[in-house]
Amino acid sequence: MTTEKKFASQADLEEKKVSFEKLSDNAYAYTAEGDPNTGVIIGDDAVLVADAQATPVMAQDVIRRIREVTDKPIKYVFLTHNHAVRVLVASGYGADHIIASQDTYDLIVERGEADMKSEIGRFPRLFRAVESVPGLTWPTQTFKGEMTLWLGKLEVKLLQLGRGHTKGDTVLWLPQQKILFSGDLIEYGATPYCGDAYYTNWPATLDALAALQPEKVVPGRGAALVTPEQVKEGLEGTRAFTSELFQLVKQGAAAGKDLRTVYKETHATLKPKYGHWVIFDHCMPFDVTRAYDEATQYPDPRIWTAERDQEMWQQLED
Repeated sequence: MTTEKKFASQADLEEKKVSFEKLSDNAYAYTAEGDPNTGVIIGDDAVLVADAQATPVMAQDVIRRIREVTDKPIKYVFLTHNHAVRVLVASGYGADHIIASQDTYDLIVERGEADMKSEIGRFPRLFRAVESVPGLTWPTQTFKGEMTLWLGKLEVKLLQLGRGHTKGDTVLWLPQQKILFSGDLIEYGATPYCGDAYYTNWPATLDALAALQPEKVVPGRGAALVTPEQVKEGLEGTRAFTSELFQLVKQGAAAGKDLRTVYKETHATLKPKYGHWVIFDHCMPFDVTRAYDEATQYPDPRIWTAERDQEMWQQLED
């Protein structure tokens, strides 16, 4: 008898152990065994939080860690992209400025409400005290291409180097220290979520990140990468998974196979190599569906709603 696979990550209820790792005198990584990461940048006169977690209640744990190392005010929240699990908490920091790319702002306008409901349904553990969310997060500053902040003498570059995980992907780069906060453009030991991805563009964007020659990387999920070998592994692992999945799906679609068949075949092919990565079974239906869309008739990602999530899951998993 087969047991029904629970929708997305509704069965994932086990709390993760949080680490708060010092990368330099200015940079820290808040990580939790494959849950979404947060970066903390401490300048001469202010603190910047990169990728904010999911609810204001969860922000309190990040703030507690920050207060263990500095009493400087948290003035900036930076959003690498638009997903609810990253942005809904922004109000919990009381920051003066919430910064994102213009493309990320546009995605919040277009699909923020649907995305919020969709993500809360997929992964309830990551939305503890969801009732504390005041609504959608709206950036107060946007930019295109590149923006530089000076936190005293510390230079912080916000760079939009290309599409991959979403249309609005932006990274935070500390050029003086060669530390990169990549958002979900790079994952480490965690399955890339590609439901809103641009598979065709992702490899070139990874090339642009590699060209910075980062010495340390905080990925979107997974442990901080603090050696050249780990940085290389994070870049190459993300590239391999996304490229191999898209190639398999393109081949299946070109052969006239339907989405369900392509999904089953792709899942079976990739599971031996990547099945041990965090959220593999959660991501695969969304990843293959988006890849099939991009390979056939939808260059831009369609909006996920809670209803579409469930319909897709039943089509592919039942």
